[in-house]
Amino acid sequence: MFPFFAKKYSDSERQLFDFLRRNLLFKKLTDKELFYFLPSLHLRTYKADEVIFFRNDPSQAIYLIQQGEVKLTVDVQGKFEDLVKLSVHESFGDDSMLENSQRNYHAICTADNTEIFVIPQINILDIFHVNTEIKAKMLQALTQHHSKYIAAVFKVYRESLGFFELRQTYHIAHL
Repeated sequence: MFPFFAKKYSDSERQLFDFLRRNLLFKKLTDKELFYFLPSLHLRTYKADEVIFFRNDPSQAIYLIQQGEVKLTVDVQGKFEDLVKLSVHESFGDDSMLENSQRNYHAICTADNTEIFVIPQINILDIFHVNTEIKAKMLQALTQHHSKYIAAVFKVYRESLGFFELRQTYHIAHL
């Protein structure tokens, strides 16, 4: 393609591209590929202590934090245990890239006026259907992210002197 026929993007589109690219899932996408997501980005504002979703809810969107904080928690014997606190440029809900998935944790906003871009699952899957290159790049990023997470689980397990039987996790995962 000749350079004078190349698509020109507005400053606001370029700002959104830069924002998306700061996230692992979108890091390797070109401007042209990122452009597919722009109509699907919905900015929502959350208040402190507002629940974004609960564990076992259907995975219906990916969330990208533009401003504020969100904590991910799990319930253990009736109590909530914090897994991680996320902030600007981080995402959660990446399991929505997989059809028929459910949330594994609760997502709760921890700061007032937290701004989060929401990308509905239906839009993600439509983009994947139209552009398999985008799907391949994003699923590879998801796989890399999960691989790092599993490595961290094994590290903690080794350092905790095996307070649980690791084989239980594999048995449950294969049910």
